[in-house]
Amino acid sequence: MCGLVGVTVRSLPSAALQRLAARFSSSRSSGWGAMQTAIVRCVPTETKLTISLRLGPEGGSQRHLQREQSESLQTALGRIAHNLVKAQAKKPRKGRKEAASAPLQASALPVILYQGEQPVPGDTRNAEAWQDGAILQVGESRYRVERNPPTLTQLRLPTSILAGFPVCPKVEVEFGEASHSLFEWWLKEATGSWEPAANGRIFTPSNSHIGLKLKLRCQPGDERRFGAPVELESAGVVEAGPGACTFDSRQWLTRRALEEPLVRVVSYNILADVYAQTELSRNTLYPYCPPYALELDYRQNLVKKELSGYNADIICLQEVDKSVFTNSLNPALNAFGFQGAFRIKEKQHEGLSVFFRASKYRLLSQHDVTLSEALVSDPLHAEILEKISTNPKVKEKVLQRSTTLQVCVLESLKDSSKKLCIGNTHLYWHPKGGHIRLIQIAIAFRHLQHITAEMYPDIPVIFCGDFNSSPNSGLYEFVTKGHISADHPDWTSNGEEECCSMSIMHSFKLRSACGEPAYTNYVGGFQGCLDYIFVDMNVFEVFQVIPFPSHEEITCHSALPSVSHPSDHIALICDLKCK
Repeated sequence: MCGLVGVTVRSLPSAALQRLAARFSSSRSSGWGAMQTAIVRCVPTETKLTISLRLGPEGGSQRHLQREQSESLQTALGRIAHNLVKAQAKKPRKGRKEAASAPLQASALPVILYQGEQPVPGDTRNAEAWQDGAILQVGESRYRVERNPPTLTQLRLPTSILAGFPVCPKVEVEFGEASHSLFEWWLKEATGSWEPAANGRIFTPSNSHIGLKLKLRCQPGDERRFGAPVELESAGVVEAGPGACTFDSRQWLTRRALEEPLVRVVSYNILADVYAQTELSRNTLYPYCPPYALELDYRQNLVKKELSGYNADIICLQEVDKSVFTNSLNPALNAFGFQGAFRIKEKQHEGLSVFFRASKYRLLSQHDVTLSEALVSDPLHAEILEKISTNPKVKEKVLQRSTTLQVCVLESLKDSSKKLCIGNTHLYWHPKGGHIRLIQIAIAFRHLQHITAEMYPDIPVIFCGDFNSSPNSGLYEFVTKGHISADHPDWTSNGEEECCSMSIMHSFKLRSACGEPAYTNYVGGFQGCLDYIFVDMNVFEVFQVIPFPSHEEITCHSALPSVSHPSDHIALICDLKCK
């Protein structure tokens, strides 16, 4: 069977049908000429494909035909012919009057799919028939088939756009990559006309653009072709930025990316929106912070500019909202050359993320665990589980926590023998929870030891996070000295009734790369050092620690967060050198 489909035409006037047949015949003899496009979306894992094309007079309307991939081509072409007949009957051409009483004649409307000069057999399955470059003849119209062209599935601009801060749209491309797509930025002038502003995925408006609207035109692409462009206007205008930010002076020291053997590491609790927007936060924890500066879009502007300006190789973040990772941070940092991994805490809407520079590393494997789940399910922790089971209150508290350890093993693209084990965590927060944190860190270290001793022997560890522990705590002593005795006071941090003393140890030789700063968390009612980057002393030496903002910068708006700082924590930044 060939691809010629015969359909009974009961709604198309005979004169129009004769014109179609005549034009079809002449078009085949004189060549294809100008063509329209038929977009075919066909994914092997799905049961249906979609054929999108314009049918009808004067360009017609866009039709999207969903057909079974296993269906015969002849059936699909018959449906296209049926849709054309309906379109022709619905809109007769202007100035042409067909006799109302003229009898309707049954005839055949030619609809053929060609591959090269040969019709595709009608019994071919749709999945095989609709190939890229095929030609579809529908009556007098011709279409070139584009199968699975790059297609924008999502394009989104942030609602808050500040002068001096990078605008990083969220871009999702099917059958292509954002990195192969084209981006054009336009600004709406006072005259109402759109003027070109820049090209590229990231655009940073200047102070001269304040009050103007933005438009982005994106044409999705892959390595060999481009798909249909999409235009998007910003919801609002470019607004003035906050002026000097706490991280501006730090970025003067990080303006250049590092070359091997140096590696720059950042650890940062960025304050989850799920916590920033509570009544407790607005009225009690951060009453000094203007409400607009606590809004997610505003803070994300600052976070993205801050992180991009550090030119890091590895970034470990805590308190990352799932939606923030998906819609904001991952698209933005991807545009700046990073790949990211996210691990949500069970029962919560925030979690941990690790980003790494894609030009230097690839993600070899992930080994994330929820500490409470690992405690009861992994034989590695049987001894700890046995110990805490002697105190039901302690056991219940530990098992109720959704504290997570994120572990990413990275491999150098330059030398595959060089690997890194990156740990990232955010431990239990309660001031009287020192004993719970000791149990959590003991579980974390046994998990890390298993990875670095058995799965990837002898690879170095960089362990980042918000440990909610000061330098004089039992946890800090355990991490830096490798052991802690059963009689340490932190085992009774919440009283004797929750005492669960044990002697614990680990085999790593770690130090705090950024030392013991006076504080890494600064809010109205508390200032203290809670965050660390612990590094393997056998492999790394600290080449440089990027100084914190001055105390005057931190307190110029009372405390953190503020209009010039997006979190209640301060980012830790250090440059490490392999020995």
